[in-house]
Amino acid sequence: MMYIDMTPMQLDALREVGNIGVGNAATALSQLLNKKVDMTVPSVNIVPFEDVFSDSGTERVVAAILVRVLGDTPGNILFILERETAFSMIKALTGEESEEISEMGSSVLCEIGNIIAASYMNAISKFTGLFITPSVPALCYDMLGAILSTSFIEAGQFDEQVLDIETRFLEDDNDKGISGHFYYIPMPGSLERILSTLGVN
Repeated sequence: MMYIDMTPMQLDALREVGNIGVGNAATALSQLLNKKVDMTVPSVNIVPFEDVFSDSGTERVVAAILVRVLGDTPGNILFILERETAFSMIKALTGEESEEISEMGSSVLCEIGNIIAASYMNAISKFTGLFITPSVPALCYDMLGAILSTSFIEAGQFDEQVLDIETRFLEDDNDKGISGHFYYIPMPGSLERILSTLGVN
Protein backbone atom coordinates (compact mmCIF):
# COMPACT_ATOMS: atom_id res chain seq x y z
CA MET A 1 0.00 0.00 0.00
CA MET A 2 1.21 3.46 -0.90
CA TYR A 3 0.67 5.92 1.94
CA ILE A 4 -0.51 8.54 -0.55
CA ASP A 5 -3.47 6.26 -1.37
CA MET A 6 -4.68 6.07 2.21
CA THR A 7 -8.18 7.38 2.84
CA PRO A 8 -9.09 9.90 5.58
CA MET A 9 -10.82 7.06 7.46
CA GLN A 10 -7.65 4.97 7.39
CA LEU A 11 -5.55 7.89 8.64
CA ASP A 12 -8.10 8.54 11.40
CA ALA A 13 -7.84 4.90 12.47
CA LEU A 14 -4.05 5.16 12.74
CA ARG A 15 -4.38 8.46 14.61
CA GLU A 16 -6.79 6.89 17.11
CA VAL A 17 -4.42 3.99 17.72
CA GLY A 18 -1.61 6.53 18.15
CA ASN A 19 -3.66 8.51 20.66
CA ILE A 20 -4.12 5.46 22.85
CA GLY A 21 -0.50 4.38 22.51
CA VAL A 22 0.93 7.79 23.34
CA GLY A 23 -1.55 8.21 26.19
CA ASN A 24 -0.23 5.01 27.73
CA ALA A 25 3.32 6.25 27.17
CA ALA A 26 2.58 9.57 28.89
CA THR A 27 1.31 7.71 31.95
CA ALA A 28 4.43 5.54 32.02
CA LEU A 29 6.70 8.60 31.64
CA SER A 30 4.86 10.32 34.49
CA GLN A 31 5.72 7.41 36.74
CA LEU A 32 9.30 7.30 35.49
CA LEU A 33 9.92 11.06 35.93
CA ASN A 34 7.79 11.23 39.11
CA LYS A 35 5.87 14.21 37.73
CA LYS A 36 2.75 14.74 35.69
CA VAL A 37 3.30 14.47 31.94
CA ASP A 38 0.48 15.33 29.56
CA MET A 39 0.39 14.65 25.84
CA THR A 40 -0.76 16.41 22.75
CA VAL A 41 -2.79 14.64 20.10
CA PRO A 42 -0.33 12.96 17.73
CA SER A 43 0.01 14.49 14.30
CA VAL A 44 -0.08 11.81 11.62
CA ASN A 45 1.58 12.99 8.43
CA ILE A 46 2.32 11.43 5.08
CA VAL A 47 5.72 12.88 4.19
CA PRO A 48 7.39 12.64 0.76
CA PHE A 49 10.43 10.38 1.12
CA GLU A 50 12.71 12.91 -0.57
CA ASP A 51 11.60 15.65 1.85
CA VAL A 52 12.85 13.61 4.80
CA PHE A 53 16.38 13.78 3.46
CA SER A 54 16.39 17.13 1.65
CA ASP A 55 15.82 19.12 4.84
CA SER A 56 19.05 20.72 6.03
CA GLY A 57 18.06 19.60 9.53
CA THR A 58 18.94 16.03 8.64
CA GLU A 59 22.60 16.93 9.24
CA ARG A 60 22.01 17.66 12.91
CA VAL A 61 23.04 15.06 15.49
CA VAL A 62 20.16 13.44 17.39
CA ALA A 63 19.54 10.54 19.75
CA ALA A 64 17.43 7.80 18.19
CA ILE A 65 16.03 4.69 19.81
CA LEU A 66 15.29 1.87 17.38
CA VAL A 67 12.90 -0.92 18.32
CA ARG A 68 12.17 -3.72 15.87
CA VAL A 69 8.55 -4.80 15.64
CA LEU A 70 8.29 -8.59 15.70
CA GLY A 71 5.29 -10.84 15.20
CA ASP A 72 2.35 -10.46 12.81
CA THR A 73 3.23 -6.97 11.54
CA PRO A 74 7.04 -6.72 11.36
CA GLY A 75 8.77 -3.41 10.88
CA ASN A 76 10.75 -0.77 12.78
CA ILE A 77 9.80 1.89 15.28
CA LEU A 78 12.14 4.85 15.50
CA PHE A 79 11.83 7.44 18.26
CA ILE A 80 14.03 10.50 17.72
CA LEU A 81 14.91 12.99 20.45
CA GLU A 82 16.69 16.29 19.95
CA ARG A 83 20.13 16.34 21.55
CA GLU A 84 19.11 18.83 24.25
CA THR A 85 15.98 16.85 25.10
CA ALA A 86 17.96 13.62 25.41
CA PHE A 87 20.49 15.12 27.84
CA SER A 88 17.70 16.85 29.78
CA MET A 89 15.89 13.54 30.32
CA ILE A 90 19.10 11.78 31.36
CA LYS A 91 19.75 14.52 33.93
CA ALA A 92 16.16 14.35 35.23
CA LEU A 93 16.36 10.60 35.78
CA THR A 94 19.97 10.17 36.92
CA GLY A 95 21.25 13.60 37.94
CA GLU A 96 24.07 13.04 35.48
CA GLU A 97 25.41 16.01 33.51
CA SER A 98 27.75 15.29 30.63
CA GLU A 99 28.61 16.29 27.08
CA GLU A 100 28.64 12.64 26.06
CA ILE A 101 26.06 9.90 26.53
CA SER A 102 27.36 7.50 29.17
CA GLU A 103 26.42 3.85 29.53
CA MET A 104 23.83 4.79 32.14
CA GLY A 105 22.51 7.57 29.92
CA SER A 106 22.18 5.13 27.06
CA SER A 107 20.22 2.73 29.27
CA VAL A 108 17.85 5.53 30.33
CA LEU A 109 17.13 6.58 26.74
CA CYS A 110 16.63 2.98 25.64
CA GLU A 111 14.14 2.45 28.46
CA ILE A 112 12.22 5.59 27.45
CA GLY A 113 12.15 4.46 23.82
CA ASN A 114 11.08 0.99 24.92
CA ILE A 115 8.18 2.40 26.96
CA ILE A 116 6.90 4.52 24.07
CA ALA A 117 7.32 1.83 21.42
CA ALA A 118 5.77 -0.89 23.60
CA SER A 119 2.81 1.36 24.43
CA TYR A 120 2.19 1.98 20.76
CA MET A 121 2.48 -1.71 19.89
CA ASN A 122 0.18 -2.70 22.75
CA ALA A 123 -2.44 -0.28 21.43
CA ILE A 124 -2.26 -1.85 17.95
CA SER A 125 -2.39 -5.34 19.45
CA LYS A 126 -5.42 -4.49 21.59
CA PHE A 127 -7.30 -2.99 18.65
CA THR A 128 -6.47 -5.71 16.16
CA GLY A 129 -5.86 -8.90 18.12
CA LEU A 130 -2.60 -9.28 16.22
CA PHE A 131 0.49 -10.63 17.96
CA ILE A 132 3.07 -7.84 18.11
CA THR A 133 6.13 -7.73 20.35
CA PRO A 134 9.13 -5.37 20.61
CA SER A 135 12.79 -6.29 20.31
CA VAL A 136 15.43 -5.06 22.74
CA PRO A 137 15.87 -1.32 21.97
CA ALA A 138 19.10 0.06 20.55
CA LEU A 139 20.39 3.62 20.83
CA CYS A 140 22.03 5.46 17.96
CA TYR A 141 23.62 8.90 18.30
CA ASP A 142 24.29 10.17 14.80
CA MET A 143 23.15 12.56 12.07
CA LEU A 144 19.40 12.37 11.53
CA GLY A 145 19.71 11.68 7.80
CA ALA A 146 21.98 8.68 8.32
CA ILE A 147 19.69 7.19 10.98
CA LEU A 148 16.56 7.59 8.87
CA SER A 149 18.02 6.21 5.66
CA THR A 150 19.36 3.10 7.41
CA SER A 151 16.06 2.46 9.19
CA PHE A 152 13.90 2.82 6.08
CA ILE A 153 16.18 0.65 3.96
CA GLU A 154 16.36 -2.09 6.62
CA ALA A 155 12.55 -2.21 6.75
CA GLY A 156 12.34 -2.59 2.97
CA GLN A 157 10.43 0.69 2.88
CA PHE A 158 10.95 2.17 -0.56
CA ASP A 159 7.64 3.99 -1.06
CA GLU A 160 7.70 7.60 -2.21
CA GLN A 161 6.07 8.56 1.10
CA VAL A 162 6.72 7.66 4.71
CA LEU A 163 4.46 7.72 7.76
CA ASP A 164 5.50 10.31 10.37
CA ILE A 165 3.76 10.36 13.75
CA GLU A 166 4.85 13.43 15.70
CA THR A 167 4.22 13.52 19.42
CA ARG A 168 4.78 16.09 22.13
CA PHE A 169 4.77 15.42 25.86
CA LEU A 170 4.25 18.38 28.19
CA GLU A 171 5.58 18.45 31.72
CA ASP A 172 3.38 19.76 34.51
CA ASP A 173 5.00 23.23 34.58
CA ASN A 174 4.26 23.59 30.85
CA ASP A 175 7.46 25.54 30.22
CA LYS A 176 9.27 22.66 28.62
CA GLY A 177 8.17 19.99 26.22
CA ILE A 178 9.55 16.55 25.63
CA SER A 179 9.11 16.41 21.90
CA GLY A 180 10.18 13.98 19.29
CA HIS A 181 9.44 12.35 15.98
CA PHE A 182 8.01 8.88 16.10
CA TYR A 183 8.36 6.89 12.89
CA TYR A 184 6.50 3.64 12.45
CA ILE A 185 8.14 1.95 9.46
CA PRO A 186 6.15 -1.18 8.56
CA MET A 187 7.60 -3.81 6.31
CA PRO A 188 5.62 -4.51 3.10
CA GLY A 189 2.24 -6.06 3.95
CA SER A 190 2.17 -5.06 7.63
CA LEU A 191 0.15 -1.85 7.26
CA GLU A 192 -2.45 -3.59 5.08
CA ARG A 193 -2.90 -6.26 7.73
CA ILE A 194 -3.39 -3.70 10.50
CA LEU A 195 -5.96 -1.72 8.51
CA SER A 196 -7.75 -4.91 7.44
CA THR A 197 -8.25 -6.03 11.05
CA LEU A 198 -9.49 -2.54 11.93
CA GLY A 199 -12.08 -2.86 9.16
CA VAL A 200 -10.83 0.13 7.19
CA ASN A 201 -8.89 -1.58 4.41
